[in-house]
Amino acid sequence: MRFQVLGPVRMSPCTPTAAKPRVVLATLLVKNNSVVSAHSLIDELWGTTPPRTASTTLQVYVSHLRKALTGPGGVPGADGQPLLTQPPGYIMRVAPEELDLILFELLRAQGRSAYEERNYDDASRLLSESLALWTGPALSGIPHGAALQSTAIRLDELRSETLEQRISADLKLGRHQELIGELMALAHEFPMRESLHGLLMVALYRAGRQSDAIQAYHRIRRTLVDELGVEPDSSLKRILARLLASDPALAWHPARGRADTPAPGPRTAAEATQASPADLRPPLWLPPPLADFTGRAEELEQCTRLLTGTGRSVPRIVAVSGRPGVGKTALAVQLARGIDGFADGRVLVPLRDSAGRALTAPAAMAALLRRLLPPSPGGPAAVPDGLDDLTDRLQHITRARDLLLVLDDAVSEAQIRPLLAAVPDAAVLLTGRRPLAALEHARHLVLDGLGQEEAESLLLTTGGPRMAQDPAAVTRIARLCGRLPLALRVAAGGTAVQPDWTAAGLARRLEDERTRLAALSLGDLDVRSSLLTAYHEVSEADRHAFRRLGLAPVPDFPAWAAQSLLGTAPEAAEELLGALVRAQLLDVRQEPGPDAVLDGGVRYGYHTLLRSLALEMLAEVDGEEAVAETVGRLGRAFLLRARAADAQLTPGRDRLAGVLETACGELPAGDTAVSTPLRWFRAESAGLLEMVRRLHGAGLWGLTCALASATSGYYEACGVWDDWRISHELAVDAARRSGDALAEATLLRSLGDLAWQRRDAARAVDHHRHAARLFALTDDGIGAARCAAGEADVLLGQGEFGRADALYRQALERAAAEGDSRGCAEAERGLALVALLTGRPADCLDSLERCASAARALGDVRWRGYALRLAGQVRAAGRGTVAWPHLEVRPGVWLMSDGPVAAGALPAG
Repeated sequence: MRFQVLGPVRMSPCTPTAAKPRVVLATLLVKNNSVVSAHSLIDELWGTTPPRTASTTLQVYVSHLRKALTGPGGVPGADGQPLLTQPPGYIMRVAPEELDLILFELLRAQGRSAYEERNYDDASRLLSESLALWTGPALSGIPHGAALQSTAIRLDELRSETLEQRISADLKLGRHQELIGELMALAHEFPMRESLHGLLMVALYRAGRQSDAIQAYHRIRRTLVDELGVEPDSSLKRILARLLASDPALAWHPARGRADTPAPGPRTAAEATQASPADLRPPLWLPPPLADFTGRAEELEQCTRLLTGTGRSVPRIVAVSGRPGVGKTALAVQLARGIDGFADGRVLVPLRDSAGRALTAPAAMAALLRRLLPPSPGGPAAVPDGLDDLTDRLQHITRARDLLLVLDDAVSEAQIRPLLAAVPDAAVLLTGRRPLAALEHARHLVLDGLGQEEAESLLLTTGGPRMAQDPAAVTRIARLCGRLPLALRVAAGGTAVQPDWTAAGLARRLEDERTRLAALSLGDLDVRSSLLTAYHEVSEADRHAFRRLGLAPVPDFPAWAAQSLLGTAPEAAEELLGALVRAQLLDVRQEPGPDAVLDGGVRYGYHTLLRSLALEMLAEVDGEEAVAETVGRLGRAFLLRARAADAQLTPGRDRLAGVLETACGELPAGDTAVSTPLRWFRAESAGLLEMVRRLHGAGLWGLTCALASATSGYYEACGVWDDWRISHELAVDAARRSGDALAEATLLRSLGDLAWQRRDAARAVDHHRHAARLFALTDDGIGAARCAAGEADVLLGQGEFGRADALYRQALERAAAEGDSRGCAEAERGLALVALLTGRPADCLDSLERCASAARALGDVRWRGYALRLAGQVRAAGRGTVAWPHLEVRPGVWLMSDGPVAAGALPAG
């Protein structure tokens, strides 16, 4: 389907994100293959107050649509560009199979024709296919002008009429039992649509529920009288009269042309339990499908293939697992209702009781047997008690029958095995939170959250007009709900029914992890309660680990971080992590790429709502002292590795490495922080910043300063400016709170380098001078010398070569006196740049040689490579005037001048 308007407006290969172009698209699609005037499009876009540039802006929107309609590389598809200019406006040429609206109208017309010809099987099928094209309210997700508003109303009414006719066809086919759940949901959704309530009354009556049918009439009568002050129409009153009179004509009779076989009479309990498969009517015990079921096309296709694509010689068992609220049951019901085949019945059996307790294997088998057998005169059919008798009866009643069994919310392999052994010929779809990995013959599907586009579509379908008015908020809500279907439905439902709620307001409430779960509660739908069921089912040790791991940085963390948080040996931490993964309380993520073999390539992370739950339970169960201790332990683990990686990446740089928070332990042999320091920093970059925040929030000032200082070499080498600024500003605050002048000086000097790289000269000089004064107070000559070199870098960028040269020489003298090889390398590098930019290439080469020598003594491969690289460029420039508009002034840091800088001639040789 290339174009969709029966729901959110979409097109392929990509849908414009801006609302106005989508309005143009929708207007052209609802009038497909007809010319739409430019004036009509302008009216739809801006109403009675179009801007002066309306015509030009409309042309821009059309241009955007044409670009979006082209294939990869900007080349139109095989059928050419469908959006054409045709005076007095534009025309969208669309084939019937490309637009859901055209297909809907064709299928609807064919279904109505089949219904009039009393071909109710075809009518039901065609009308169902037409309704399956809908993905939400018509033309949703865009603002409506007058024309689109009236079209949306018309299409939604057509959808309702088609649905009623399909239900009427199903009633003609004797499907009243399975229609009851769907009709009850529709009656709740449309409380004043009398025709739907009439169909519900008929279905209830034909299912032997005459009193319920009468109650359904009184419910709609009360609604109509209370809300509108009117009585039900005459058609409903006639149905009521026929119900009260037990009119035989109202009962179901097989359609004309079918064998008029009478319905079987009542059976005794003994007859029911001994019924042969040939005597049984196909049972259908399925809940109604979700009206807003969205996405999952790939998963549905995969399950369908696994359940129908193999012969009966191989057991057909598909096990769907996933965390609470991910939509396992909804997927199973959608599949069971839509899958072809299984003419002998489709039955869902919950494997927990109403209190949430797991059924025993015999209880589950008895529940299934009751649903497969016809009822006895006194109620449900009687079933045997013993496991062996239950097995015999189930094998007898399911043998050679084409049945689909949905076993919902399975707990363990032990609960399921006896039941599966009793129904070897049936296809079985299992759902459960845990993957039942030890189950023989099962094919597994682990269900995750919806895709971002599907999540937004579900919000728009369920959330009503106010949700559609704020696409940016919809995107945020989908992300903050972790794209979990249950959370999305609750969020959208709250917005739809609360008149004072807006999508933006809900997004703001969800941003705060502390209030996120509280905002996701609507009536008896409570995301927190759903997640808590999985939490309470694991052991106390697992719950303790779940809470403590909530303190790990986002978005994910490695095994060593978990070991630090839990305070256990690696083997014990690995066992706890595995238990939480199996319980769907923790995700495991494989690092991509060929380097994933390092450190196992495995990381762990929380679904965003489970992380919120972990932090809630942590605050509720564990004390603040324990939390602070855990954060400090993790902070020291990060610091140990960050310092080791920094010592490899920028040796001798960190002034706090030997004086602050030095008791952090020793690294295991072969740790990636040492073997691949840059890769380690990149993998943990987000976690490092989050860790600095957590340490600062816990009041661990020394650790905050030490960890921030250990990261600045990586931040400079890779240009991670925002993280650099945020982490160091927090650390400067920590240093001031703790009165640590040396830490404050070290961090301010680093912020001075950041300001210089961002071309904020005044701030850079201010930071360097402030840091130099603090270094002087702490009698740290090395730090003071580096501040002088940093200030000289600022002067060099401003073209004040004389003052820069003096400061570089001052820094070199002080660094040499202190034995600081890094300070010497930095100062010699600065003197080389001054010489180069003032036309003294020979002096430049001498300084670069001394810079490379100092870097070699330091063991800094990056700085030595830089000095040799620049020296080679200077030599390659040869004699004459050379322009240096872009000059590398530090490894990976470039000086951009407004004009070329002339350098003198190099000596021969």
